[in-house]
Amino acid sequence: MNLNLLSCDAARPDQRAIAKCLSEIAIGMDDSLASEMTGILLEGEVIEIEVDDKNSSSAFRALRKLTIDYEIVD
Repeated sequence: MNLNLLSCDAARPDQRAIAKCLSEIAIGMDDSLASEMTGILLEGEVIEIEVDDKNSSSAFRALRKLTIDYEIVD
């Protein structure tokens, strides 16, 4: 399943927590790429990630906890 991460609405977003979350839920994303994608997301750009279907509910919960807005693409 593909997700577009639209924005992070947290008053003080935790960059390390977001990067860790991305590296855990996104298929094929290592820590370095997750850190880079976190920076892009916090600058206001939309990023696309792929999540395993069987872990999608955990991914949604983690993104909501970090106040990251997302949309399901596929």
